Amino acid sequence: MKFRALQENLRRVLWERMNAGDLTGLRLAEQAGFKQAHISNFLNRKRGLSLAGMDRVLSVQHLSVLDLIDPVEVNKRASILPPSEDDFDNVVMTEPQIAATEPQIISMHVKEIVKFKKSFLKRVRHETEGYRANWERFVIIKAAEEEAASMYPRMHPGATLLLDRHYNSLIPYRKGESNIYAIRRDGTCVIRYVEVEDNHLVLRPHNPAFSVQLLAMEQGLKPSHYLVGRVCYVGSET
Repeated sequence: MKFRALQENLRRVLWERMNAGDLTGLRLAEQAGFKQAHISNFLNRKRGLSLAGMDRVLSVQHLSVLDLIDPVEVNKRASILPPSEDDFDNVVMTEPQIAATEPQIISMHVKEIVKFKKSFLKRVRHETEGYRANWERFVIIKAAEEEAASMYPRMHPGATLLLDRHYNSLIPYRKGESNIYAIRRDGTCVIRYVEVEDNHLVLRPHNPAFSVQLLAMEQGLKPSHYLVGRVCYVGSET
């Protein structure tokens, strides 16, 4: 929701209170410490309010920003991940481009909820570089046909991939074994092994029929900026 829409919703609430006889423009101006003309111009859409001005009006009218947001919009964007009270945790499935770019997966982007054993998720070690504390840790994506084919037989078309987005380090999870990563490229995820050479990420497939690709890193960025997360579980449909 845009700031302008919030101001318009505030006008609507204030007009409702004035039309009900619970408020006047003069009283609001006195409460908030504005000149009456200032409030009148705001109410009649001749000017807006600054953030500080909005805060003052909300405070004296005992309103919250949440009171100005359409409940439908709130429900659409709120996380719908329900708490789990059994031995399983709920993990959301989303599109690869959402997994690559959105720290929190909101309801409008959830395709499905899949249950994983809490004991399994608890055993999964993370290796975080940079700030990822506000990123929802585990998410699921479906491997696109080309991505799955490039990593065959490690995964098959339609495979579900559990990503640990708190593992964005190149440190091997198991000694002597290469990690499989979801890597951010062109706003979505590609699935490959990853190495670093000069200022490039070397994206290596498992299937020799596919070529190695190079991804140039922008100046000042590290590999951890491009690693969406480690693939810590691969499930195939039967």
